[in-house]
Amino acid sequence: MKFPFQFNPTATGFALALIALIGSALHAPASAQTLTYAESGKPEDSGLGLLQEAPHDIIYFTDSSGGGWAKVQLLPIRDMPATTRGSLRFSILGIELDEFVAKWTDIERIDFWEKRLERETASRIANGDFVGAYPFLSILIRDYPRRPGLKTLRSEFLWRNAIQRASGSQRAESLAMLEELHRYDPQYNQAQVLKAISLTTGSLMQSLIDEGDLDNAQQLLARLKEDYGRFDLPAIAKWEGEFLRMATEKRNEAIEAVKRKDFRSARKLARESLYLKPDIDGGRDLVKKIDEAYPLVSVGVLQAARIYDPVRMDNWAARRAGRLLYRNLFEIQGAAPEGGEYDFLFGSAETTPDRQVLELTLETAKLPNPLNRIEVDFLADQLALRAMPESETYFSPWAASVTGIGIDGPQRIECVLRRPHVLPTCLLQINVDASWFGGEKGGATGDYFTDVVNDEETRFMLTEDARRASGDSGKPREIVEVRCNTGSESVSKLLSGEIDVLDQLFPADAIKLKERRDVKVVEYPLPTIHMLVPCSDHQFVADKNFRRALLYGINREDILQGELLENHASPGCRVLSGPFPAGLSQDDPLGYAYDTTILPRRFEPSLAQLLVALSKNLKIAEAKRKDEPEPKLRAVRLAFPADNLSRVACEAIRSQWELIGLDVELVELPIGRTYPDPDTADLVYVSCAIWEPIIDARRLLGPRGLARSEDQLIGLGLRRLEEARNWKEVRDRLLVLHSISHHELPVLPLWQMVDSFAYRNNLVGMGSNIVSLYQNAGNWRLEF
Repeated sequence: MKFPFQFNPTATGFALALIALIGSALHAPASAQTLTYAESGKPEDSGLGLLQEAPHDIIYFTDSSGGGWAKVQLLPIRDMPATTRGSLRFSILGIELDEFVAKWTDIERIDFWEKRLERETASRIANGDFVGAYPFLSILIRDYPRRPGLKTLRSEFLWRNAIQRASGSQRAESLAMLEELHRYDPQYNQAQVLKAISLTTGSLMQSLIDEGDLDNAQQLLARLKEDYGRFDLPAIAKWEGEFLRMATEKRNEAIEAVKRKDFRSARKLARESLYLKPDIDGGRDLVKKIDEAYPLVSVGVLQAARIYDPVRMDNWAARRAGRLLYRNLFEIQGAAPEGGEYDFLFGSAETTPDRQVLELTLETAKLPNPLNRIEVDFLADQLALRAMPESETYFSPWAASVTGIGIDGPQRIECVLRRPHVLPTCLLQINVDASWFGGEKGGATGDYFTDVVNDEETRFMLTEDARRASGDSGKPREIVEVRCNTGSESVSKLLSGEIDVLDQLFPADAIKLKERRDVKVVEYPLPTIHMLVPCSDHQFVADKNFRRALLYGINREDILQGELLENHASPGCRVLSGPFPAGLSQDDPLGYAYDTTILPRRFEPSLAQLLVALSKNLKIAEAKRKDEPEPKLRAVRLAFPADNLSRVACEAIRSQWELIGLDVELVELPIGRTYPDPDTADLVYVSCAIWEPIIDARRLLGPRGLARSEDQLIGLGLRRLEEARNWKEVRDRLLVLHSISHHELPVLPLWQMVDSFAYRNNLVGMGSNIVSLYQNAGNWRLEF
């Protein structure tokens, strides 16, 4: 067999090995390996398989020299030489250690690697195979950016691909490619490209308007005006006029509503008009006029309130809305290095230096109606009732702390404590209702009362007393909570101006909104603790081995980071090993109850299955000893509040529990409810406000607490905590309680979340470091 090239003996000493290798390769079946040379024909078309091959050139030999071809390593030259004198040295793929030589007169042509890539790219573009063309084009752009004709090839790819996508109703993708083409090569078919941009924009804008996505439609139009304003695109002029028409209609409807004194409708219409066309004539003055006549603030909520309790630890909505209706005897204002900061509703409070007397001084002259009608003897009675087991307001930590309550003058009460207490004010977070002032039991004492409550919204109206006290200060006459089904819906309403405040954000939405100039995003200073709380007599859930199995069967890190945070970094959000907050940073004093040396249990499904089996075997053995029927592991019913975050988390938990062989039923609670009725669920997903572990430990873990734990070790830990005399003892005993909770699992800790809220810049008076959204609602004002 004769080849038109020769082995170069000066290149290597392996001539005999080469001859053997060539012989074995030529006699091997074609399917055994890919040929890299042959004495006739041409190599097979590799198609997309070319991407799997090492870069190479192909030398074709003349018929007079014997013909054939060879795939060779990339040659130092990248085009055929002008003269054919001399010889060419090369290495064949597969036998790169050896060098070969061929005369230029024996070489018919060379198919260079980049030219093959160009042919493949152009052929696939012509055939509409843009998916197949893309990887070839990418290699050319990366490795041969200065190739003549590459700019045209890339422009052809973008142009033809954009046309194909537009015909397939992929308008957004088509517009992106057309704009990329215009940026990359402004002179390429400029008239046709700009026409296509205009037509695609018109179609996309119509689609966004039909879907009600006005925010994206406006952003798109604003960007196109900035980028293509000098080209007078017909679509820009058309949609500018369309937005002006829609805004004018809304403005005129708002004016008519003002004449009818229908300020609610007028407010909504005027804001929609201004949103559609921010520079519409008289738009801002109209909104200002309406807000001055009838101040109203609209708040978007993911969890609607149906009960109102500003100190309810397991119900976000109840805490939020309760602050509008009710005041507390002592109200938390924020976190401090040594526990929370509390304000006494009726005046001032001081603890003696020995921490054994709490002195309360009434300052009724400074209080609004009806708070100024409080009587010192009535207040003393309420403090005493809190220490009596038969009372509705009984709180055992207060009963264990106080030994005497006395009236020292017409405006002064002294509470004598059994032992020094680090923060006695935190024990007196008592709801103050209208019955304290001769009114109806449960009646509101805040500045607002509920007016309209339905599935879509809840209206809180300013009381007559608060209205007279505020005069014409601009204090909101109404605060309207608008229920939003999803985070994206709530964000859309905030951006459109339909709502002024958003009370709770998904972390990913918070990051996006921080980029907006018209919106401010603020983090709440105190995190929420998410956990699963047992709430039935399910005999397996009552077994701590089974509860351990449940915890080992949840990939908490994956759910938190992937499902809830959407893989965005959110400082302070973390998986927990116990029921107390870990603080927002390593040295955060808020984490005084959290033992960082106790690591959260890892996700170990095999161990979870083993513990489930152990729990079953122990239950069966116990039933046999008692001669009782063998227990059956029925489905675990997991309840969750009717909000999107809880639903996402519980669906992920269910899928992971099912992987370890458990039957799981999800139970969605009614709107506004966070705890199930008896015998309707076995565990409930709870977002808890553990803001003061000194007292919240019992409110969560005690026999009358959320978890209703009867565990003796838990009980002992709570009692020792309440006997602590200083902050060191408080911290040490809370760390012990953390350790006990980690092992006994009265609740299943999941993760800590740092929540945030957002509001439009025209709302002022929100305040800073507020622990509850409506903490400063009396100072809210709308400005333009």
